[in-house]
Amino acid sequence: MKQLMLGNQALARGLYEAGCGVVSSYPGTPSTEVTEEAAKYDEIYCEWAPNEKVAMETAFGASLAGTRSLCGMKHVGLNVAADPLFTCSYTGVNAGLVICVADDPAMHSSQNEQDSRHYAIAAKIPMLEPADSAEALEFAKKAFALSEEFDTPVIIKMCTRVAHSQSIVDTAERITPPAKPYEKNIAKYVMMPGNAIRRHPFVEERTRKLSEYAENCEFNRVEMGDTKIGIITSSTSYQYAKEVFGDRASILKLGMIHPLPTRLILDFAEKVDKLVIIEELDPIIENHCKELGLELTGKDVFPLEGEFSQNLIAQKLGVEVAPCKKLEENLPGRPPVMCAGCPHRGLFFTLAKNKCTVLGDIGCYTLGAVAPLSAMDMTLCMGASVSGIHGFNKALGEASEGKTVAVIGDSTFMHSGMTGLANIAYNQSNSTVIILDNSITGMTGHQQNPTTGYNIKGDPAGKIDLESLCRAMGINRVVVVDPYDLAECDRVLKEELAAAEPSVIISRRPCVLLKYVKPKKPLHVDKDQCVGCKACMRLGCPAISIRNGKAVIDTTLCVGCGVCEQLCKFKALQSEEVAQ
Repeated sequence: MKQLMLGNQALARGLYEAGCGVVSSYPGTPSTEVTEEAAKYDEIYCEWAPNEKVAMETAFGASLAGTRSLCGMKHVGLNVAADPLFTCSYTGVNAGLVICVADDPAMHSSQNEQDSRHYAIAAKIPMLEPADSAEALEFAKKAFALSEEFDTPVIIKMCTRVAHSQSIVDTAERITPPAKPYEKNIAKYVMMPGNAIRRHPFVEERTRKLSEYAENCEFNRVEMGDTKIGIITSSTSYQYAKEVFGDRASILKLGMIHPLPTRLILDFAEKVDKLVIIEELDPIIENHCKELGLELTGKDVFPLEGEFSQNLIAQKLGVEVAPCKKLEENLPGRPPVMCAGCPHRGLFFTLAKNKCTVLGDIGCYTLGAVAPLSAMDMTLCMGASVSGIHGFNKALGEASEGKTVAVIGDSTFMHSGMTGLANIAYNQSNSTVIILDNSITGMTGHQQNPTTGYNIKGDPAGKIDLESLCRAMGINRVVVVDPYDLAECDRVLKEELAAAEPSVIISRRPCVLLKYVKPKKPLHVDKDQCVGCKACMRLGCPAISIRNGKAVIDTTLCVGCGVCEQLCKFKALQSEEVAQ
């Protein structure tokens, strides 16, 4: 049956058709929908793991037990999972093990622009790179067969444009292969040095076999057109090149991006007058071709940064394209901002008011760094706020202890904040950590996590109590505040910063966008009381603006949280109850 599917949805369909039985992932844009879509198939057990390392180890365990499995993550998540990745390359698999990683060129929702192809090369694991939804489905199915044939994990690399664009796919029935029996094999699966050293030659021989496989495999194809120019490319760059050149160029389209073929590339290069390598981010294909002694055009023309496009490729290769209509240049800027009623806003306002140094973390609360709150000094990676404040305070001592905090979301804390808190408790830095508990994994689209009490399907699940956890880790001072209560937030913050021992503040209120959170009636402005002082504007709430010198509330956005009402000395911002 032909269907229109997102790339991530199609990949999930491929998992289903291939008989995949276990999927464990951590949500991260642009990879999240792979697991969400897979969870719609009852035949696949799906879960959100606390982090990517746990997800990969879970998938490996399922493979070891004889069930085809997958773990999914975004590119920075592969950093977290690198530990098991490199070693399961040595162990190999029992049933097929596939790792889906989604890169984010142009950093639409990421803190860096790394190229995951380096991981495939470094770990000596084959990598497939689909260019559209149809290939995402087919590559997912074939990845399991490849994994089992060569006794290796297989990485499928998506990117933002393939993951979140739609194209036609042909669906088929699910075929569940017989479960592979688990057989104890200490030499293969127990990677202590004596066994690991004997597995390394296996990995090198496997790479040689995969390199030979790449020469004639179905993932790589030649599309001959005009031989004046020959293009070697992959993924979305292939789509852009086809749109620009059509049949006016010959193309070697690579779907298996590691290991790369040699004879296939040399044969293609001989047939064309000029060789061009088009690839986003790092020159992986280009460097391979240069090692083969080929003269080419590549990163001397194309950028190392950002996404490519049809126009960019045409411009760099001197091809004329029809001009496109541009948007009006005088449109006002629309910077990202926390939602109206966001529970984090009151807490960040309090931190800014107290001139705190704030070590931040990864989540939608990172928006606390933007104006007018500007209440964040650092964001590095998942969990770094908690580890970072420990080092910051150990370095500066009393000079920073009374005015420095770490902020971290509930999901991020479970991901990688606990070990940092253990370090604070164990090595006793006088650090204040604020857990922003909005009862969901907010930034990636409302996924459950170990603190919410629900699993990926919304069914009741184990629930971790943050207060008890923090106390069990050795933190004696743990206090919960409502971020909508500015006075209480201010009092607790001052109290904990003044304490001469580690402490945790849990700022708890569910995300205002959750379905079960019922907004209150919007506030309104008493224009006779409003003096235009703009105190309310310091919150950066998108529901509040100034018009003709007076505050205005957009009733379509306001959820009646009442935070702005607490700031107005003139009682111009009023809830319905006050107005009555």
